[in-house]
Amino acid sequence: MDDDERYRAPERQRDGGGRALALFAAVLLAVAAFFGFRGELPDWSSSSGADNSPPALLEPLPPLDPVAVAHAVEPALVNISTSARPFGLGAAGTGIVLTTDGQVLTSHHVVKGAETVTVTDVGNGTVYDATVLGYDAGADIALLELTGATDLTIARIGRSAELRVHEDVLAIGNAGGAGGTPTSIQGNITDLNSTIVALNASDLTRKSLTGMVEIAAPVTAGQSGGALADPGGTVVGVITAASGETSREVGRTPNGYAVPIDTAMRVVGQIRSGTPTETVHIGPTATLGVLISDAKPSGAKIDVALYGFPAYAAGLVEGDVITAVDGRDITTAKALRAAINVHKPDDTVALDVLGAGGAQRTITVVLALGTPN
Repeated sequence: MDDDERYRAPERQRDGGGRALALFAAVLLAVAAFFGFRGELPDWSSSSGADNSPPALLEPLPPLDPVAVAHAVEPALVNISTSARPFGLGAAGTGIVLTTDGQVLTSHHVVKGAETVTVTDVGNGTVYDATVLGYDAGADIALLELTGATDLTIARIGRSAELRVHEDVLAIGNAGGAGGTPTSIQGNITDLNSTIVALNASDLTRKSLTGMVEIAAPVTAGQSGGALADPGGTVVGVITAASGETSREVGRTPNGYAVPIDTAMRVVGQIRSGTPTETVHIGPTATLGVLISDAKPSGAKIDVALYGFPAYAAGLVEGDVITAVDGRDITTAKALRAAINVHKPDDTVALDVLGAGGAQRTITVVLALGTPN
């Protein structure tokens, strides 16, 4: 997990005993289209017989009062702390309160691999244990539930579809992972549809994130899962990444990135429905206990079967290739993860396995409890 559960943005491509702070690092993928707009300029093109009247002017963008917006949003935020075995490492991040009884929106990478999740309410200082209700790793969104929470202050949720390039916004979160009052950083929107490759500083995994809102603001670690707020004090995005030091090294101002709130709330709705998909996991995470990679020409190859987990107990070894789960063909490692994603711990699955010597067999495995992955 990242030092403050934020992704740092290694690369960006524009479309047109310690604790890590959660934040992805976004690496710059491309500089082209740096000056690209997203629907800000009127269409002056015309053709014979077309309506040549002047285009309607956009209303002026509203000013942002950072003190007033922070005052409105901060009571609906929580500070998140996680721990993970075997070394007691964890992460610190931020969450956004959605319901008075304790449903909290955050970034998936804040809780990735977490054995325990503890949440502190910014508004009243109360500490709660939390469980992960579900998540979409691809969208970097997770939904938590706080144990015993009542009468929490909830965030006002806006609509990211109404955002405009150059609009001022405020990024608010648990900067530095120190807890206490959140830190606010003002900036303007520079892109509404960025694609970044995000580096998770905690485990050095990379993830491609699309459709991100980019802001010209030095978002910092620990703000992952925090709120991107508009001038009206409504939440329009979930902070997830920053370009940080990568940008400074090439002489650019650091940028922050957020998942649009419309995208985040669609994931929340899917989790609340109780129906898992290949991308949205609901409830406790099931695991085979394997490290896998793509097999050639097809399948998911076992690189390591972890001791004490179902695959190891079933006799699976390095080099075995899983070719089907419950009769469904598995062509890649991603396909195997998707197949397991819809299951729960203690579910029984049938695996078709191709051994290193070419022998085929089918084994039955009972999935174990894992951590959010």
